[in-house]
Amino acid sequence: MIQDIIIPFLLVGLAELGDKTQIAVLVLSTKTREYARLLAGVMLAFILTDGLAILLGNVIANRIPMDYVRIGAGVMFIIFGVMTLINKDDDDEDGSYELKNPFMSGFGLILVSEMGDKTQLASALFATQYDPVMVFIGVVLALFLLSSMAVYVGKILMEKINKNTISRAAGVLFIVIGISFFL
Repeated sequence: MIQDIIIPFLLVGLAELGDKTQIAVLVLSTKTREYARLLAGVMLAFILTDGLAILLGNVIANRIPMDYVRIGAGVMFIIFGVMTLINKDDDDEDGSYELKNPFMSGFGLILVSEMGDKTQLASALFATQYDPVMVFIGVVLALFLLSSMAVYVGKILMEKINKNTISRAAGVLFIVIGISFFL
C-alpha cells in the first residue's frame, strides 16, 4: 500500500523536476506577491489534469488529439511571454509587472500545458497498476512540493534580481517554451 504512494511520488517528482510546468510556475511567481493564490491555481490545475488522467487512464490521450493540445499550450505560453515583455506600467520604472489574477494565470497555464504531459500519462499508467487513490495522493504531493519550491525560488529571485531583467527573461523564456511545443 505504501508503494502505491511512494512510487508515483518519486517518479512523477523526478520527471517533473525542471519540467516546463515547473519553470512556468517559477516565472509566474516572479510576477506576483500573491503566492498562495498562484499556488492554489497551479495545484487546482494539477489536481484536475492528473486526477482526470488517473480516473480515465489512457482514454484522454486517445480522445483528444495531442497535436491540438500542444498547439494550444504553445500559443498560451507565447501569449504569456508577449504579455510579459510588453505589459509594463508607465509609472513603474523598475519593470515590475503584477499578474492581475495569479490564481487564474497559474490555473490556465498549467491546465493547458499539463494536458498530455509525460507526468499526466505516467499518473494514468500508475493508476492501472496501483490503487488510484494512493497514486493520486502521491502525484499531488510531488507536484505540490515541486510547485511550492518553484514559487519560493521565484520569490527569492524577485528580491535579489532587478525586476526589469526578470521581466525580460521571463517573457523570452515563456516564448521559447511556447515555440518548443511546435517542434
